[in-house]
Amino acid sequence: MSQPTKVPTRLTAESNWPARESWRMFGIMSEFFEATERLGNIQPAVSMFGSARVAVDHPYFALGEQIARRLSDAGFSVISGGGPGMMEAFNKGAYFGKSAAVGLNIELPREQFANAYQDISLSFRHFFARKVTFVRFSTAYVVLPGGFGTLDELLEALTLVQTAKIRQMPIILVHTPFWQGLIDWLRERLVAENMIAAGDLDLLQLVDDPQQVVDAIFDYYEKRGFPAAEAEREATLTL
Repeated sequence: MSQPTKVPTRLTAESNWPARESWRMFGIMSEFFEATERLGNIQPAVSMFGSARVAVDHPYFALGEQIARRLSDAGFSVISGGGPGMMEAFNKGAYFGKSAAVGLNIELPREQFANAYQDISLSFRHFFARKVTFVRFSTAYVVLPGGFGTLDELLEALTLVQTAKIRQMPIILVHTPFWQGLIDWLRERLVAENMIAAGDLDLLQLVDDPQQVVDAIFDYYEKRGFPAAEAEREATLTL
């Protein structure tokens, strides 16, 4: 009697790949669903970004905590990445303020663990679902010193506003000594070589004082109001 033909293990794994991809879509959908359900009532909210590697005794930590506390007391929920470093500073400041401290946690091989100062804590496996959540529920971005992840969030927000995929909102860089070199490079390289329009730099505000952050956000929305227009809400559905 002939023996049954054995299917190579690699071929079997590859043949299951489409099914695995399809099931993964349900996991992604569940992350969006949970975020929508749990964050629907936190408006207005400000997303804050900064380095995960900053120690609690660093001046940046104190600066981030002060800003978050002022925003929270002014009525803004504060959204951070939910991890250590500056994310902990932001959540801590908001946690002891009047409004919600929100953490959008992500599974990473290192650096990321949930800080203890979260009124609302969400956990994501997929980076892009987390990034969309930051954008959808934010009325402003406040960006303190940070590394690649911080720059990634900053540049994505600028791109989405520039391309009208989301409504224009305050994008505030905090601490001039850290950011001035980047602003100069954008002007001297990207604007000078027509990679971006000169007016695109107006999307950024550079401040140093915690109260200036709060004032800048209020000044911006006094001219247009917090609720997004229907067309702006529809635009976010195509992110």
